Amino acid sequence: MSTATPPKRLPEWLKVPWPGGENYLHVRRMLRDAELHTVCEEAHCPNIGDCWERRSATFMLLGDICTRACRYCAVTSGKPLPPDPAEPARLARTVELLGLRYCVLTSVDRDDLPDGGAWTFAESIRLITRRVLDCEVEVLTPDFGGNLDALRCVLNAGPAVLNHNIETVRRIFKSVRAKGDYDLSLAFLAKAREFAPEIPTKSGMMVGLGETTDEVLATMRDLRNAGVQLLTIGQYLRPSLGHIPMDRFYHPREFAELERAGYEMGFSHVASGPLVRSSYHAGEQRAAAR
Repeated sequence: MSTATPPKRLPEWLKVPWPGGENYLHVRRMLRDAELHTVCEEAHCPNIGDCWERRSATFMLLGDICTRACRYCAVTSGKPLPPDPAEPARLARTVELLGLRYCVLTSVDRDDLPDGGAWTFAESIRLITRRVLDCEVEVLTPDFGGNLDALRCVLNAGPAVLNHNIETVRRIFKSVRAKGDYDLSLAFLAKAREFAPEIPTKSGMMVGLGETTDEVLATMRDLRNAGVQLLTIGQYLRPSLGHIPMDRFYHPREFAELERAGYEMGFSHVASGPLVRSSYHAGEQRAAAR
């Protein structure tokens, strides 16, 4: 894998306006008041201004400290605090106040918990959909250590979409996600389709970590063979010098080629672009899965 230092200057297609619109500031205040975390902030997402201005956010459950230390991720790793049983209720109230009709829930990895945090996901889905009847809830879950009872717990709560990111190709997977497992992630997604075929499954990849185009295409085929219907592909951006180096910037033309290949493989929807992230315009992908 290449360890070349990426160019310091971002290409034009990766530059975004500085966030600060009225809706953005309103969402930020509400999240602070509710003591809720978002992956938008924790992962330094470049789309935060656009999404929050549209009153869309991806909520991060179970605190902001992860039990894993993936080399691409900006989220803090260490020993997390015990789960807050009141978090799902606070989240449901915030979703109602924001007037959301589609929201995404994710979490840090919680390998310290027997169910990996599945109960918090399930209870959050139940409370949100009970409080906001026309709101759909997508979940972006960890692999729960392969705990299929935890997966069933989340699916039984009725999410609109079950997302679990493969993140990268098989060859470099372990160097990027030391505590993850490529085949376990594929099996997790396949089991989700088996347990709840009416719930669309989704996965996402980063590019620019040293993979080849053929490897990206092979991973896309693996995901389709696991029954995944929705796919996101975006540019990896190194959060700090302490994270895995970026190999190169992909050009928008290359993302367009991957998108076209995804549709040819049979994905219902493919979002492929430099700024695409797992939950970017997630509601549009869900609509495509219908």
